[in-house]
Amino acid sequence: MADRRNGAAAELLAANEGFYRAFAERDFPAMERLWSATAPVACIHPGWNALRGRELVIASWRSILASGDAPRVVCGNATVHVLGPSAFVICEERVGEAVLAATNVFVSEQGVWKLVHHQAAAVAQETFEILQGGEEEEDSSTLN
Repeated sequence: MADRRNGAAAELLAANEGFYRAFAERDFPAMERLWSATAPVACIHPGWNALRGRELVIASWRSILASGDAPRVVCGNATVHVLGPSAFVICEERVGEAVLAATNVFVSEQGVWKLVHHQAAAVAQETFEILQGGEEEEDSSTLN
């Protein structure tokens, strides 16, 4: 079971890398092949409304990849989460000095991992503290 899961994780990382390679190389035919032809698909580009359906999603990529202004995007820090015949990859996209958090959702389609959803959004410059389990904030309403 672990071997199969590790194999799926490696395949997913390769599929995710293929997505960013198609983006970097402005390879529209490769980008089109990466997206599912049978499952519902959606995409939310940074600052865009949600695109629903293969026709709109593929048209958006055609437009982006054909544009001379398309940004150079580099993927890093990818983690894979396999959920049987579906999976998602969370990664960072570096666009110039900006960092975006991205989620790419895949389904297994005839033994090949295909994209069904991509979403990227800017990461806030400020950092904040996240309380870990068991930690509690001091109750300011307590009287001494």
